Amino acid sequence: MAKEKIPKISFAKAMARIKAAGLNTTGTDKLEKINLEEIEELGDRIEKVLHFIKKQKHTPDKMIFLLMYDIENTKIRTQIAKYLIKEGCIRIQKSVYLANLPRKKYNEIHITLKEVQAMYENNDSILFIQVPTDSINAMKILGQQIEFDFITGNKNTLFF
Repeated sequence: MAKEKIPKISFAKAMARIKAAGLNTTGTDKLEKINLEEIEELGDRIEKVLHFIKKQKHTPDKMIFLLMYDIENTKIRTQIAKYLIKEGCIRIQKSVYLANLPRKKYNEIHITLKEVQAMYENNDSILFIQVPTDSINAMKILGQQIEFDFITGNKNTLFF
C-alpha cells in the first residue's frame, strides 16, 4: 500500500493555522530542528559572510538584500526566523539576515511576510533593504576585536 502524500502548505497558510489554533504550536514541517535560541559564534557568522561576499557574481535574476525585523510575539518571531533560514537567508544577527536570491524568491518572501504581518494586531516592523553588489564588496566587518578590511581605503562599514 502506497503512502498517502500530504500536500505541502505555504508558510502563510501554516501561520494562519497557528493563529487559528491560538498560537499554541511552535513549529511547522521540518523547521523545528533549527535552534534559534543559540546564535552561532561571531567567528562562524563572519566566515559565512566572507564566503557569501567571495561567491557574489552579479546576475540579473538575483538580488542581494538585508532583511531585518522587530517582532514582539516570540512564537511568530521564531516561525519567521525558521522560514527565512529555510528560504536561504543567512542569519547574521538574531533579527538580521543577508541573502542573494532570485528576484522571484525575494518577492515571494516579501508577499508571504506581508500576509503574515496582516494576520495579527501588532506593532511589528520588517525591513527589506536591497544592497548593490559593490556595497557588499566594499563592506567592512567590526566586532569583538575582529576587523576585516575588504577594500583598502573604503569608508563603508556594516556592524554585526
